[in-house]
Amino acid sequence: MIAWLQDVLERLAAWWCGDLRVLCVEGDTLPLKIPQKRLVHMVEDDVSWSVGFTCPCGCGDVIELLLLRIAEPHWSLSVDRFGRPTLHPSIWKKTGCKSHFWLRSGRVVWAEPQPKRI
Repeated sequence: MIAWLQDVLERLAAWWCGDLRVLCVEGDTLPLKIPQKRLVHMVEDDVSWSVGFTCPCGCGDVIELLLLRIAEPHWSLSVDRFGRPTLHPSIWKKTGCKSHFWLRSGRVVWAEPQPKRI
């Protein structure tokens, strides 16, 4: 009973906090529109190609990261039992907003405080 209640509370907390969730899509190309609060995981023939999501800083850019081990650079994706993604290593945009962050259990962990947008 306690384990069940803890599971329900964790799911409610994840939903309430707005954690990013994984949405698996068949193919090797990201859709034109990325759903809000979703990390789109592209899979074709049981091969994980890439993930894509909207930049968490609010700039509106779509970030696409390759998962193929033969690609450089590449990231690794793990998904917890609630569908929340963790990516390794960190994500650092070299252009545009230049955001630098980690994605851990569906939450963004900033490498440094982000400047306020006007």
